[in-house]
Amino acid sequence: MSNNIKVLAVDDDLINLKLITAMLRKDASVGEVIEASNGADAITRLKDNPDIQIILLDIIMPIMGGIETLQVIRADAQFKHLPIIVLTTDETKKGASIEHGANEFVRKPVKSSELIEKIQRLVTL
Repeated sequence: MSNNIKVLAVDDDLINLKLITAMLRKDASVGEVIEASNGADAITRLKDNPDIQIILLDIIMPIMGGIETLQVIRADAQFKHLPIIVLTTDETKKGASIEHGANEFVRKPVKSSELIEKIQRLVTL
């Protein structure tokens, strides 16, 4: 199991973002959480922090939504294989998320144990 995992958490809802960040910071395997409020912000943060090991990505966001963000990340050779977990309340987005390169899908409200298990599994592959 990896320790000190560097996570990029992306959600336009500040309350959701803070809840996810707090959840992650309670787990010993997570070392750092970088927050972004939309897809465009996420791309900037990813380029500024190329050592990010996994992305938690909301799908329904203004400015640049999750699907478009997935497409941009997967088109960049540097981040093509970076694990991405999609977080959303909309179960109908699961297919499109996986089709556009998400590794996993977690339905909101997020269960801490499920999210941490998926993060640890994807980062240690």
